[in-house]
Amino acid sequence: MKSPFSIPVRVYYQDTDAGGVVFHAQYLAFMERARTELLNAARIDLARVADEDRILFLVFKITAKYHQPARLNELLAVSAEVVKMGHASMVFQHRVERAAQLLVEAEVTLALVDRDRMKPARLPARLAEELAQALKQ
Repeated sequence: MKSPFSIPVRVYYQDTDAGGVVFHAQYLAFMERARTELLNAARIDLARVADEDRILFLVFKITAKYHQPARLNELLAVSAEVVKMGHASMVFQHRVERAAQLLVEAEVTLALVDRDRMKPARLPARLAEELAQALKQ
């Protein structure tokens, strides 16, 4: 089985609360970076899709479970994996780990919406094909 796409993330002072522990919402920003990098690796540039295809990828739902905290200056691995592709949505599974220890896991559902009407929109076939091809590799 193929390993999920993952990026390294260093915890900076700006990511933490007064106690030096990563602020809970910051994990979502780490996950956003991993999702964006996964899409970039699949040659899906979100800015280009917004301009040319008039489609936005908006967070619709997040379910997260916090197991252990991360702390200042730790190096984390943040993964993103597409677990479901609908006609107008995508579901990602995320894990934040420190040396293979699970810290946070989340499922994030993105809604694809028409940029002008703010209504659900289908993922263009060429983008779906590029993403599916990249996920197989």
